[in-house]
Amino acid sequence: MENPVLVLDAPVAGTSRKSCLWHLLLPFLVAFAVRMVVVYFYYHQLPDADQNFEQFGWETGWIARSLASGHGFSSPFFPTSGATAFVPPLYPLLLSGIFRIFGIYSLVSAFLILTLNSLFSALTCIAIYWSAHHSLGSRGARIAAWVWAFYPFAIYFSAGRVWEYSLTTLLLTTCFCFAQRLHTSQRWLVWAGYGAFYGLAAYSNPAVLSCFPFLLAFSLWQLRKRGHRWFCKGSIATLALIAVLSPWVIRNYKALGIFSPMRDNFWLELYAGNCLPPTPVDRPSCPSPHPPSNPVEMRKYLSMGEIPYLQEKHVLAVQWLRQHPLDYARASLHRFVYYWTGYWSLNPAYLAIEPTELPMMFYVCGVTLLMLRGIWRFWKWNPEAGLPYFLLLIFFPAAYYLSLALIDHRMPIEPAIIVLAVAGAVPFRRASGAQWLGAMRTTSTLFK
Repeated sequence: MENPVLVLDAPVAGTSRKSCLWHLLLPFLVAFAVRMVVVYFYYHQLPDADQNFEQFGWETGWIARSLASGHGFSSPFFPTSGATAFVPPLYPLLLSGIFRIFGIYSLVSAFLILTLNSLFSALTCIAIYWSAHHSLGSRGARIAAWVWAFYPFAIYFSAGRVWEYSLTTLLLTTCFCFAQRLHTSQRWLVWAGYGAFYGLAAYSNPAVLSCFPFLLAFSLWQLRKRGHRWFCKGSIATLALIAVLSPWVIRNYKALGIFSPMRDNFWLELYAGNCLPPTPVDRPSCPSPHPPSNPVEMRKYLSMGEIPYLQEKHVLAVQWLRQHPLDYARASLHRFVYYWTGYWSLNPAYLAIEPTELPMMFYVCGVTLLMLRGIWRFWKWNPEAGLPYFLLLIFFPAAYYLSLALIDHRMPIEPAIIVLAVAGAVPFRRASGAQWLGAMRTTSTLFK
């Protein structure tokens, strides 16, 4: 007797392309419209010269300004400085193109940048649909796409923030969608394309690389189970990834004299996240170590140069870790709890500074509980379809647990969280393994 698997609806063999297109197009259009309403009311706040145009993307905006001014990939802070690898290049390059055409820090540029973010976020509906269709069926895919269209975090971080969140989320979710199906292809071009596209995602946020070996291993395991050659396919994907990343590695070595695959500020973030008291209330005499928020650190950065400055932070961070291993373990656990619950501190003075902390905590906890129920359901009924989601949730946040965790850092995996939450919230029916495989074949035919 076949084991039942989790699916939100019984597979329908005759799914039409027209019906599928409508299920993709409508949530995308609604998501984009919702985000553009927020953009309309927010974009005029970005060009604020009194704050050194911080809201225009912080480091990404300052580097984009340097690129648009003809000074190359440099000056990660408002004062002019030398070459940098503080952030990966993809998003600053997109911003610099807008700056060149429509003006540096202009209102038109602000509107277009947030519009581009909103477009990336709305397109993620399509990637979420196909990801959920693979694991939950067509009904679950439709629900997940609509949830993303109105998801508060997705709206805020696309229509209200100038950063790479929306771009990274779209690229990683697309990579994940392909990883779910990669084992069904024997063509080496498909595997090379997967590695190359994953490399493009790393140019937006290098944290996505933490998941690449595990998602690739899952696909190779699936391939091996079917008796196909797997080593060659894995090598092709890996070499394609390396080939895409190599130009930036070479650039960093030539411009900065260091081997830095994507960005060079990890130790600064680790130092900032661990060597100071946990909240602003607890550290009135310990200002932020980030140069934009600390004039002393800014002068030091400008006088020393980027590499010596970051090397100093490396030494300080390692010294602190050796002297305070238990404190570091507690801080990492605290970041883990914060990442999944939104809880950081209930100190009244802290809550006065962060008035949205409590409602956000209840919201994040609710989503996480639904996600955990979805994980349990997958584990019980369909662990093979759930395993890629588990890998994403385990390995993507790991670097943030160790260094500096913000709710912002959940954004690239929020689509996976939504799919699991839908699996936890929506009643499902049991389908046989043969029915589930039939649904997967139906999905595959839609890509041909």
